[in-house]
Amino acid sequence: MGFWIALGIIALVFFYFIGIYNKLVSLRNRFKNAFAQIDVQLTRRHDLIPNLVATAKGYMKHESETLENVIKARNQAVSATKAASSDPGDAGAIQTLAGAEGMLTGTLGKLFALSEGYPDLKANQTMQQLMEELTSTENKVSFARQAFNDAVMTYNTYREQFPNSFIAGGFGFNPAELFEVDEPEVREAVKVSFD
Repeated sequence: MGFWIALGIIALVFFYFIGIYNKLVSLRNRFKNAFAQIDVQLTRRHDLIPNLVATAKGYMKHESETLENVIKARNQAVSATKAASSDPGDAGAIQTLAGAEGMLTGTLGKLFALSEGYPDLKANQTMQQLMEELTSTENKVSFARQAFNDAVMTYNTYREQFPNSFIAGGFGFNPAELFEVDEPEVREAVKVSFD
């Protein structure tokens, strides 16, 4: 009789640990899926930028350095996005991505500020449409980033709880990094106004 009780207790503990492991897998997959949503929006953002620069280039001939900086920052952001997409659980890749996106947002802000001095550019229909699409995409990136950060927070909290931390550590469930933007001016979506 005591043997069956001990066996039952061992089976309960075993299944309890399996439950923890499966929940860790589920939460990790949830934050990876949330990052995939960020990836979609960042790719859209990155695809809009060359069209924006090409449209502005015809009007802003004297601002070639700014336009080149936007393209350079865009290319760095594309590379960082690819690296983070391959492993959204890699804290370094997420930090690099946040920095690259911050730099891109900063250079876009300079482009938009300079474009204010070009009335013909402000009136250009293609430029207005691209700016509206970019603003919409910026908002979607913000929402996707929030969903990712929520999923990461849930995962990290669960993996740090006792006894989950033993299973997480033993099976390689490393902490995930939040996708945060450090500079206050970058925290806000790019504001576009051609009024």
